[in-house]
Amino acid sequence: QVQPVESGGRLVQAGGSLSLSCVLSGRIFTFRDYNMGWFRQAPGKEREFVAAITWDGQSPVYADSVAGRFTISKDNRKETLSLQMTSLKPEDTAVYYCNAGGRWSGDYVPGVHWGQGTQVTVSS
Repeated sequence: QVQPVESGGRLVQAGGSLSLSCVLSGRIFTFRDYNMGWFRQAPGKEREFVAAITWDGQSPVYADSVAGRFTISKDNRKETLSLQMTSLKPEDTAVYYCNAGGRWSGDYVPGVHWGQGTQVTVSS
């Protein structure tokens, strides 16, 4: 089974920048084959879509709330999914989850492979 593992979450000041990474653990998979994405969940809130990218790393999509501030990338050589976050706001505070194996049906429909999450806290 494929198991995403996120890293990079930490406390940052509003207006600052932070980069998250996701790698895949598992014995039988090919990283480059997966569409992948990022979701986040704040306390007491539903999990929400942040960004996703096609398997080849060529076509990113973003939630309106992060468009222009966040950049998703997929490096199939390094086998790493990244989320570069800039101009961070307190409302970006959440646990960020990596997802692998989703499909495209208008929006990104997440696959069954979820990471444990990494905490991002943005302070004023």
